[in-house]
Parts: sequence; structure tokens; C-alpha cells
Amino acid sequence: MKRIIVPIFMSLVLLLMPVLAEAHPGRTDSNGGHYCRTNCAKWGLENGEYHYHNGGSSDSKPAATAKPAVKPTAKPTAKPTATPAPTLLLPKKQNVGTLQVYFFDVGQGDSTLIRTPNNQYVLIDGGNNDQGKNVVKYLNALGVKALDAMVATHPDADHIGGLDDVLKALDVKSVYAPKVTHTTETYKDFLTAVKNEGRTIKPVTKGVTIPLTGVEAKFLAPIRTYGDNLNDWSAVLKVTYKNKSFLYTGDAEKASENDMLADGMSLKADVLKVGHHGSSSSTSKAFLDAVKPQYAVISVGKNNYGHPDSGILTRLKNANTSALRTDQKGTITAISDGNKITFTSTKGAK
Repeated sequence: MKRIIVPIFMSLVLLLMPVLAEAHPGRTDSNGGHYCRTNCAKWGLENGEYHYHNGGSSDSKPAATAKPAVKPTAKPTAKPTATPAPTLLLPKKQNVGTLQVYFFDVGQGDSTLIRTPNNQYVLIDGGNNDQGKNVVKYLNALGVKALDAMVATHPDADHIGGLDDVLKALDVKSVYAPKVTHTTETYKDFLTAVKNEGRTIKPVTKGVTIPLTGVEAKFLAPIRTYGDNLNDWSAVLKVTYKNKSFLYTGDAEKASENDMLADGMSLKADVLKVGHHGSSSSTSKAFLDAVKPQYAVISVGKNNYGHPDSGILTRLKNANTSALRTDQKGTITAISDGNKITFTSTKGAK
């Protein structure tokens, strides 16, 4: 009987070996699992599905060995600090009893304050729109509470843009401007500010004067009308204190300069505020020869116009005129006792 049972048992083992082989998961890999290749459906797997011997979850590919999280050793980078706005360099208030002229640094534009020996104030222009608040800061630093006169030389934005801020901040007793209009919002803002302060504009032509004590302030131009050329409409003001005088030309160009020359008026001045930021369209040789300035101030900033023109700088040098530029010296202050003139600036004395 034993002899019969043993061969039968061995036969059954041999018959079942393929099944066991098919069902056996086979060798495991380093991850503890393997791919199913045969008889997969019986074990609830798909052909080629990766699974583990311990009945763990299956996937189509071995799970990547997780790496332990590493703490960063570097300190977090600090937030970059914002670049601070450049500090506005304020001019120093000078002693009472002298004529003081402050050529404000307003970038590519014009703004000049005159303080008389009797503490009267005249502001000529106010720079561009974005300079209005700076002009107010300059005036506050100099202790200006009210202006006896404001002069808008012509409607260009780089001359009148900041005047509405000044009108809102200070008491302005009178406003002077040539009788020419413009359609820009900047010019409309200026007119609105004048109206809101209850003022009217006093028209400027040759011969009009600003009433000041002990100082003569007379307009030399515009002499006539100049159509669409706003620069030649510029109000040109000559201020004289005893034996010294200053000539402020706005953006007056050669047509206006030629009219002043032809009129035969005295253009002689010790200090010339150079026309049109040193553009070649102004400060002709004939005009410069008539003014004969000892000093010339150029109100200018970073620009794409080529201001000041190299030819104008050479012309001033050939005329033995010392040129001072606001883009190099900041706000320039001229102080005169009526017999001599000295200069200082926010970026160093001359």
C-alpha cells in the first residue's frame, strides 16, 4: 500500500508545481516586492503590476526610496530694502538786509525765488508738476509765508507745473503772466488755482513793473505777440538793487532777444539766468554781448535735449562769464549787498 501511495503523492506534487510556481510571487527585489508576470488575475493583480509579499499596496513601478528630510542650514535671505528717495537738499536762509536770489534745483525746469532786503518775495516759475511739492519745501525752509508776486514766464509745463501747489500752500498777493494761453491740463490747473485763490492774472508786457521797496523790478519782454512760439512769449524780468542787477529770461529765444536788442533798452546785467536751459535757440552772441554778465546760471536737469548746448557753454566761456549749473551744484544762491555778489549752493560753495 505504501508503495502505491508514495508514487501517487509524488505525482501530485509534480502536477501542482507549475501552479505553485505560477502563484509564487518569485524573488523580491531590494524594495521588498516584484512585478507579477503570470496568473496575476488569481491574486487580484494585473499583468506587470508591482506588488509586495506582505500584501501591501501595489503600483505600476517600485516606490522610490524616500530620503530623509534635510533641514536647510542656510539662513533665509533677508528681504531687499527699498531704495530710499534722494534727500532734498534745502538752501539756507540768508541774513536780512541783502538781495537774495535762490535758483532752485527742480531738475529739467525753472524756479527762482527773489528775496529783497526789505523781506519781500517774488517767485518766478515753479518747475514741473512733480516739483511743486519740492518748491513748497524750499519756500518753507526759507521761512516764506506769503509771496508778494508770482511770475509765470510762459505756459510750458516745466515752468508752471508746480505753481498750483504753491498757490494752494501760500498766500500769493499778485500773479503775473504774459497774455498767451495753452490747452494743456497743466495750464488749466494753474488757471484754476489762481481763480480758487481769488486772484486775477496781471498781463505782462514790456514796461510793466512789480512794486517792491528799494528794488526795481521791470519787465523787458514780451515786446510783441509771437503766435504759437510759447518760448518767445516768455516774461523777461530785470531786477536792480543799487549797483547790481539780475536778468531772468525764461525760455526766450532769438526772436524775443532780437526784439529787445532792437528796442535799444539797457540789457546790462551782472547775473544772467540763461534762456531755455542753455539751448542753442537762446543766448545769441549779440544778446550776450549786450548783457555782458559776470555770472550765468543755467537751470537744468537730466534731459534728452542736449541742454546745456556745448556751443552756449563755449560762448559763455569766451565772454569771460562764469557758468553755474543747478544739475551740478543743486540750488544756487546769489547774495548781493548792492555792490558785490557772492554765491553759495547746496552742493558746495563756488
